Amino acid sequence: MTVDKTDIILCQLLLVNSRLSYRELGKKLNLSVTAVHNRIQSLTQLGIIRKFNAKLSLVAKNGIHILVFGFSKANSVRDLNPKLEKNGSIYWLAIGGGNIFYIGAYLKNIAELEGLVRFIKEAAQIPEPTVGLTVPQMPTFMKIAVKPETKLCELDYKIVRSLKDNSRKPTSEIAEELCVSAKTVRRRLTRMMNNSLVWLSIDWYPDASNDIISAFHVQLKPEADPNTANVIWQKHYPNAIFYWGFSNIPNTYLFLAWTPTAKELRDTRESLENESAVQAVSPNILYTGYIFPTWLDDIP
Repeated sequence: MTVDKTDIILCQLLLVNSRLSYRELGKKLNLSVTAVHNRIQSLTQLGIIRKFNAKLSLVAKNGIHILVFGFSKANSVRDLNPKLEKNGSIYWLAIGGGNIFYIGAYLKNIAELEGLVRFIKEAAQIPEPTVGLTVPQMPTFMKIAVKPETKLCELDYKIVRSLKDNSRKPTSEIAEELCVSAKTVRRRLTRMMNNSLVWLSIDWYPDASNDIISAFHVQLKPEADPNTANVIWQKHYPNAIFYWGFSNIPNTYLFLAWTPTAKELRDTRESLENESAVQAVSPNILYTGYIFPTWLDDIP
């Protein structure tokens, strides 16, 4: 089964806020409530969406996001996955052509970086990994402003714990479970979301469809404007799902892209290569991916 651009945008919206109502999603997608419900049901039944999750954010925990990628000498991931899952910091593994591994991780502090990279080099058999300190980007209309208020109370933790395995749980059910009013739950949850203290997202497995998911390595020219990557991204949205920029690797970006056909993949590459600010483009098709629980999922 293949998905269309509407499905991709729907998944993007749910990645950012999986509690958006069918009505809100329908308004953004210009679809009826029934059509949105049917699409989500279909994506869930196909295994593209496997879970609606909630967890405390890196803002709440003062954590750091990193992306490690490079050629792996590993012959199989059968024994690798349990090792990565037990690590506690690694949340994502994607495998691309040429046995290039992409590994996302959350650090509690920068002091953990050296140990984690050493672990990845040994466990994933990546002798020369590229390590990027980064923040994932999202389309402008999806962004949530980070505000300075970052304290959480006991009730906040209980609400996130209640939503952990079903972030679409109705407010009334959370309120009944926690013996508080629905109004209180809505107020506390809205506050957490407005301050980016909680992530309400989905476990997303696009490789369950017949479409092509690729990692585009894009190198910009040294004189490129800092906003160039965002301009390029918006031009290719929604095929360009999101991208990472690296604070420690100037002018280097990694775009995660969706294309329904090989022809569109080729066209996307040619379009990126024709951008005046782009120095080099290297796409890599991702064959499969895995999501692991991390320390962010441990709610006090």
